[in-house]
Amino acid sequence: MSLFKARDWWSTVLGEKEEFDQGCLCLADVDNTGNGQDKIIVGSFMGYLRIFNPHPVKTGDGAQAEDMLLEVHLRDPILQVEVGKFVSGTEMLHLAVLHSRKLCVYSVSGTLGNVEHGNQYQIKLMYEHNLQRTACNMTYGSFGGVKGRDLICIQSMDGMLMVFEQESYAFGRFLPGSLLPGPLAYSSRTDSFITVSSCQQVESYKYQVLAFATDADKRQETEQQKLGSGKRLVVDWTLNIGEQALDICIVSFNQSASSVFVLGERNFFCLKDNGQIRFMKKLDCSPSCFLPYCSVSEGTINTLIGNHNHMLHIYQDVTLKWATQLPHIPVAVRVGCLHDLKGVIVTLSDDGHLQCSYLGTDPSFFQAPKVESRELHYEELDIELKELQKIIKDVNKSQGIWPMTEREDDLKVSAMVSPKFDSVSQAADVEVGTDLVPSVTVKVTLQNRLALQKAKLSVYVQPPLVLTCDQFTFEFMAPEMSRTVAFSVYLKGSYTPSELEGNAVVSYSRPSGIPRVIQCKFRLPLKLICLPGQPSKTASHKLTIDTNKSPVSLLSLFPGFANQSEDDQVNVMGFRFLGGSRVTLLASKTSQRYRIQSEQFEDLWLITNELIIRLQEYFEKQGIKDFACSFSGSMPLQEYFELIDHHFELRINGEKLEELLSERAVQFRAIQRRLLTRFKDKTPAPLQHLDTLLDGTYKQVIALADAVEENQDSLFQSFTRLKSATHLVILLIGLWQKLSTDQIAILEAAFLPLQQDTQELGWEETVDAAISHLLKTCLSKSSKEQALNLSSQLNIPKDTSRLKKHITLLCDRLAKGGRLCLSTDAAAPQTMVMPGGCTTIPESDLEERSIEQDSTELFTNHKHLIVETPLPEVSPLQGVSE
Repeated sequence: MSLFKARDWWSTVLGEKEEFDQGCLCLADVDNTGNGQDKIIVGSFMGYLRIFNPHPVKTGDGAQAEDMLLEVHLRDPILQVEVGKFVSGTEMLHLAVLHSRKLCVYSVSGTLGNVEHGNQYQIKLMYEHNLQRTACNMTYGSFGGVKGRDLICIQSMDGMLMVFEQESYAFGRFLPGSLLPGPLAYSSRTDSFITVSSCQQVESYKYQVLAFATDADKRQETEQQKLGSGKRLVVDWTLNIGEQALDICIVSFNQSASSVFVLGERNFFCLKDNGQIRFMKKLDCSPSCFLPYCSVSEGTINTLIGNHNHMLHIYQDVTLKWATQLPHIPVAVRVGCLHDLKGVIVTLSDDGHLQCSYLGTDPSFFQAPKVESRELHYEELDIELKELQKIIKDVNKSQGIWPMTEREDDLKVSAMVSPKFDSVSQAADVEVGTDLVPSVTVKVTLQNRLALQKAKLSVYVQPPLVLTCDQFTFEFMAPEMSRTVAFSVYLKGSYTPSELEGNAVVSYSRPSGIPRVIQCKFRLPLKLICLPGQPSKTASHKLTIDTNKSPVSLLSLFPGFANQSEDDQVNVMGFRFLGGSRVTLLASKTSQRYRIQSEQFEDLWLITNELIIRLQEYFEKQGIKDFACSFSGSMPLQEYFELIDHHFELRINGEKLEELLSERAVQFRAIQRRLLTRFKDKTPAPLQHLDTLLDGTYKQVIALADAVEENQDSLFQSFTRLKSATHLVILLIGLWQKLSTDQIAILEAAFLPLQQDTQELGWEETVDAAISHLLKTCLSKSSKEQALNLSSQLNIPKDTSRLKKHITLLCDRLAKGGRLCLSTDAAAPQTMVMPGGCTTIPESDLEERSIEQDSTELFTNHKHLIVETPLPEVSPLQGVSE
């Protein structure tokens, strides 16, 4: 862009840390020399007034000492400076300075100097007006067609126009509906003031209408107009531009017509005298200032527009004629005659960069050297390309796509659970039934290799387990340090958690700024939520786990849950969860089997999982590596479906309660409106029992709100129990079909996609979509099924029948040899050799019925008990509408 940079003629920087705005710059012959040479007048928000007369020796020189004619500190912030005929009895030009609470008019004069320092300039206060309201901006002109003098109009921050006839105050008028002040300009041809209101519309007010309107000493003009004193202030014309305006300029290059230019935040408008749009231009960049400055051809106007991209654009009407680059963002731009040089562009930035520049280009003498032409040898290029491809292929075979580099971890995280309970339980105010709730301490240690910035540790456990503190922050850790934090975990609820595993996650940033996350898992002891209990001989739900090794004494597997007997062989053990539910564990004396039984199906999960983990640890300590568990019984899908139905009914119940609550809230607001109308009426009318209706509706709203909260608590507990049952079903499927770790991970991702269940995205529709995807990809019978697409929108289903049929079909296909994988390419040849083949996904209810009949032989068929949660009986009140 060097060709189109603004040519710097003269520039300087004003003060230190001063601020300027669009009204702080003015060009005029302020000292009345009469030679047509303009001076630059600049005022700042710090109260400094400066006058410059640039005389550079050569183009691009900085400011010399003699270029500044005057610098004076006026103490008050300067909002705007203007030059005009502001003193009565003379047509000399004077300087008007607008402060926030004062308007001052000065005369600027120079005294011929007798020494080499040149002339001396000074200002003299002619008169001042103390303002009763805080000023925003001002404009001037020959209001009302007065000859030989200029009047000043100041707009206050609350939308009042104050007109001053030189040394005297004329009148003040409030603009109707004014909220925030906008830019203000005066059109001499139509004798009207033009501004942009906070409603984003350009408004024009005749001076004569303002002069004869109601007095605005007090802002109660509407009441006075009702009484008939004075005339109403009405707008001459309005135009909605749809955006706020930055500035307004009135340009009249001939007597026949004038134009109103409005600079918006995104567009630039040119209007006629009557408010009609002459043309508009959509700007590509955010503008900062503008100035219509000349007319080079009849019927067109040139306009300078500065923007926040350090550019100054010159438009002829709507056509971009020139673009030049500035070293700063201009907030004010003026054009004047400086030192016999006409058309100098003066720009001012908000931090005080004042520059005088001109448009033009400098010739470039650089000539690009000629490129040597040479012929291409395609045979050599083919040989080189083959060699490079061979190198790339060898690297990919040996190292993979990305070369792996050995590196040490920047941060190591380890967690240790205390083997004993806290001496003083942290759950002092928590009670689960009649049992005292213990707490256990967990210590997390962080060891860093490098200096890390703001490492944050977050700890998560499954509800209803809670932590005494779950967030820790470490500031600017030095290299090779070790930090340890401790917190306690305890149970807070009358139901069991779905997992005893916790997770500690540390997020940090490397010295290079790259964010990283590292996690460490820890396992909580079973005794934290479980106590020794009496074994039960009978139970509603039973599971049998087969092993390939001889049975192990339960006393050695679960120390602390049973007393040592004489024969040192314990084959029956009872567990009682905090809250009351019991589980019994039996080990067979003759066969290699273990039986877990309980009254609640979901309570089997934690004991079954704990049994398998402790058996694996036991045989690993013995050095036995071929230990394996299996499950050969029937899949307890009916018990699992009961929990699904109960969870789904609570969701439906929650929706109904929320709808009822919404209806009662609408009814409550309607009664309130009617009562308010009755109370406001000047002639009292009977309430007609509306107060009784209001009280009854209020009680119903409170009852429904309590019911919603109670249902949400029940739903949360039901979701936790459903997750426990889901973990158990996944474990049994893995033992049943001897699935690998990767396949079990796919099942967990499909059955447990949500950490939290909500009304917007529930467990049922999410799991149904995931299982349908598995059935149509890796468990499909043909490639035609793999091409089917699932719906991209998840909505709550009408019932759970489709989900239960898909779960049954999933188990059926796994029983017939199907295996889980994420790659459809790998699944296609595998499905070809499946014994018996996989049935297709049913596309209609008839096919689903036939599949359901076929699958009943494989899975147990228990009676399905649906637990219904009744809604509170709330009847709508009659006679009240929205």
